[in-house]
Amino acid sequence: MPSTFVAKGAEAYEASMGRWSRRLAAPFLDFAGVPSGGRVLDAGCGTGSLTLALCAHPELKVVEALDFEENFVAALRSRTDDARIRVQQGDVCALPFESQTFDAAYSLLVLHFVSDAHKAAREMRRVLRPGAAAAAAVWFYEGMPSWRLFWDTILALEPEAAGNGVPSGRRPLTAEGELRELFETTCLKDIAETTLTITMDYANFEDFWLPKVYGQGTFAAFFDGLPEPRRDLLRDAMRAAYLAGEREDGPRGFKSVAFAVRGTA
Repeated sequence: MPSTFVAKGAEAYEASMGRWSRRLAAPFLDFAGVPSGGRVLDAGCGTGSLTLALCAHPELKVVEALDFEENFVAALRSRTDDARIRVQQGDVCALPFESQTFDAAYSLLVLHFVSDAHKAAREMRRVLRPGAAAAAAVWFYEGMPSWRLFWDTILALEPEAAGNGVPSGRRPLTAEGELRELFETTCLKDIAETTLTITMDYANFEDFWLPKVYGQGTFAAFFDGLPEPRRDLLRDAMRAAYLAGEREDGPRGFKSVAFAVRGTA
């Protein structure tokens, strides 16, 4: 299984996570660095948040973008006519590129979803030219308060939701030091790490609730299978948690943290 990420279409991804990937792309590239020219790889491009951020650098000659989800690949193709972008469906654990052909390789919010992160990291290193950099970022498990609010409220009322679209534990690489260790075991050198912080801003409760229920993953099937009174109870409890004591619905922002690491081949 090339991915443990359960995709439900590009539009659902954009609402639940794509908008935050776009916000994270700029600080990630500030940390990772962009070469002064040549060919770069976006390994696990999703709907193109990082790919399009890379294309803001006119000195790059080619931006290769690859994702396992065919509908994400199609969405990226529809979002740009930049001739430098070459997008294709593929597996980051078996990159369809020859060795030592890239001047940089990036993976934004991907490695904690692949079936074998060590294999994916080795593949990123394999395709790098000597001296080229690899960089990756993953969400910090304890650094996503909006998602913790959602998951914890669900599990308090529906414990059987664990494993049914609500994680029963943290994903690999989402604890401090794990992403750095992955890069170290891949024999990359000059490793640096940091944390990246963005704000996940929601316009109102519906903007918070609907993408989380009907976005990526399998929770929607579990939720829709509940009797109506239990669905109503969940929604009311979630609304109260979102409002956090306020009477009027409205915007709310959550500071969210990702780990980022870079290293040199």
